[in-house]
Amino acid sequence: MDSSGEVAIILSSSVCLFLFLALIKIFHKLWWKPTSIQRLMALQGIKGPAYRLVHGNTKEIFNMQNEAMGKPRGLSHDIFSRVQPHFHSWTKLYGKNFLQWYGLRPQLIITEPELCKEILNDKDRAYTKSKPKSFVKQLLGDGLVTTTNIEKWGKLRKVANYAFHGESLKSMTPATIASAEIMLERWKNQDGKEIEMFEEFRLLTSEVISRTAFGSSYLEGEKIFEMLMKLSFLSFKNILKLRIPGISKFYKTCDEIESENLEKGVYNSIIEIVKKREKKAMAGEEDGFGSDFLGLLLKAYHDANDNQRISVDDLVDECKTFYFGGQETSNSLLAWTVFLLAIHTDWQEEARKEVLEIFGKQNPNTDGIARLKTMTMIINETLRLYPPVVALEREAEREVRLGNLIIPAAVELVIPCLAFHHEPGFWGQDVHLFKPERFSEGVAKATKNNIATFLPFGMGPRNCVGLNFATNEVKIVLSMILQRYSFTLSPAYVHSPFRLLTVRPQHGLQIMLHSL
Repeated sequence: MDSSGEVAIILSSSVCLFLFLALIKIFHKLWWKPTSIQRLMALQGIKGPAYRLVHGNTKEIFNMQNEAMGKPRGLSHDIFSRVQPHFHSWTKLYGKNFLQWYGLRPQLIITEPELCKEILNDKDRAYTKSKPKSFVKQLLGDGLVTTTNIEKWGKLRKVANYAFHGESLKSMTPATIASAEIMLERWKNQDGKEIEMFEEFRLLTSEVISRTAFGSSYLEGEKIFEMLMKLSFLSFKNILKLRIPGISKFYKTCDEIESENLEKGVYNSIIEIVKKREKKAMAGEEDGFGSDFLGLLLKAYHDANDNQRISVDDLVDECKTFYFGGQETSNSLLAWTVFLLAIHTDWQEEARKEVLEIFGKQNPNTDGIARLKTMTMIINETLRLYPPVVALEREAEREVRLGNLIIPAAVELVIPCLAFHHEPGFWGQDVHLFKPERFSEGVAKATKNNIATFLPFGMGPRNCVGLNFATNEVKIVLSMILQRYSFTLSPAYVHSPFRLLTVRPQHGLQIMLHSL
């Protein structure tokens, strides 16, 4: 045999070996590893729906969600079976803790409060933030909410803590009041008419986050908000649509192309705002970079200390996170609080009485906001029934013992907050009724000191940094509305809570306004 023949045989053998090894790798990833994890968990008593090749259980979840959304619901606050029907059904079928599959990702659903507390407090640093899905990463970037890098998280959390606590938080009150006054001005001459509140609150909360965190008006940030909203819809639309890893390098769907264009557009728009602020600061027009959230980010970006400095991508991702997250959470909370008070007018009157006693007809002030006990009870009960975020996700960094379970590395741990909030065993048989008096003696008493059963903003070191910002904003806006109007639910309203990253009214919130 000549040398060319030998070369051909060697090449042919090499190709065959390469293909054989590639098939083994694919088999291991798509079948051997998932079934091994499923067997390991089953030996520990953890059951769940069977793993399906490539898709896992996403098709089942998608079908269950579509079926649940198609059922009429009335005005019931029992939303768990509608928003997360798979959790609702599978906890009954497989037990308190069960294993499901998001494509190739094993997800262990945990509904035991003590285990959840252990995961979220993470004293041994065994549970990191789960890797965000691709569309979510495009929406929020690798910022404070999504990053799995502990060192980066520490830097970003330090900036956010400073921006949204203490004196910084007090300084945001005038901007929130000014934004609410713009909204209330639009409502003049609307006595007895229907208002689309969800859209009104979207505009309001966008204005508030723009003014307080970025020192600009909604008009300047409008383009960014519109692009982020489009990205959020694409994220929700595709969150259960899985593709073979790596295929997007060769073929992109229309949604992937549009998402990439939107992501670039958001990045460029934020960089424009950043450059404007830097230019003003260099020209001596600002007090340094400013003391708002953007100013603090810029200080961290220009920090001379390598250990404190953040990158330009970190800066942009944090802006995206607070533009979208700061607006979305407050919007959801405001909308559901007004919805509940429109139905339960006795509590609306109680809240109005308290507001008038503390503020009279004057605008809210920081000291008075802290004394709004009735409103705090109402907000907590709203967060219990309609939490903005319905689940928290972590990932086991290494093999770890959780209670009596051995959790393999890279298994996702999902904590379904909504399940806890709607569990009769924790809250009583009246769990689906709106009863703010549950919180009359505070959250600890309401939860019987089992704080893990009430998780609207998470808990532990990675709890939501914007908790106080969001609740203060809602208290200010509600106080100003209650001083001027009473309100009832419009006959046009259709009750259809659904999840688009946060829980929102699918068909908007139509409210009838009545001047006082």
